[in-house]
Amino acid sequence: MRLSIILLLVAVGPMVHAQDDAPDYRKKWESFSKVPEKDIRRDLAAFAYGGVDESMGKLPLRSIPAVGFRDSVMKFQEGSIQVLIRTGTFDASKHKLFYADVEKKQLQKIDGKGFFGEYGSLPKTSIASVIMIIDKDTIRVPEIAFKDIYNPRFVYFDKGGTQRTLSGVYYSPDKVTMYIHLVNREARDRYEVTWVIRDKKYLKRVVDFDLP
Repeated sequence: MRLSIILLLVAVGPMVHAQDDAPDYRKKWESFSKVPEKDIRRDLAAFAYGGVDESMGKLPLRSIPAVGFRDSVMKFQEGSIQVLIRTGTFDASKHKLFYADVEKKQLQKIDGKGFFGEYGSLPKTSIASVIMIIDKDTIRVPEIAFKDIYNPRFVYFDKGGTQRTLSGVYYSPDKVTMYIHLVNREARDRYEVTWVIRDKKYLKRVVDFDLP
């Protein structure tokens, strides 16, 4: 299954960046290759594209199924666990924009930072919230962990026209850590972000871009 998804991403075609002749301000310090925790790294390698080189021999993690997804919201649910990711419209007037050229064709920073999602172009959508509910406890991923993630795409259509998703929610083997994995398969700028929840608290995120 994992191999077929990777081949699907490659088959879409070569990635073309709008920022080929401009600086890239996106940081790689949150990438899979920089994850120091051995247990988290091991778990991520089971499903994240950034960890594909370390995935050999890794058993699949238990996952929570998607029960509903469309362009503006995605929901995962199993038993007493729910995960909701919602999007909103990007309002450029509420942000500080930095362009690499005077014609304002190469957007390089939003609010002083590089960003993910069709890098170089003005975003159309943003993430409004990422929430996990476990029993009666609500865990909210802090805004700082998704404020630079834009143009999220929850779904794609397979060759038969069926709507599907590459994103998922996964358990660690000991069920202490959970991973909310969002994959954006934009033809121009593919990225993935995983929000790590441990002991019902937000711990960190892992972001990889320039996916194959």
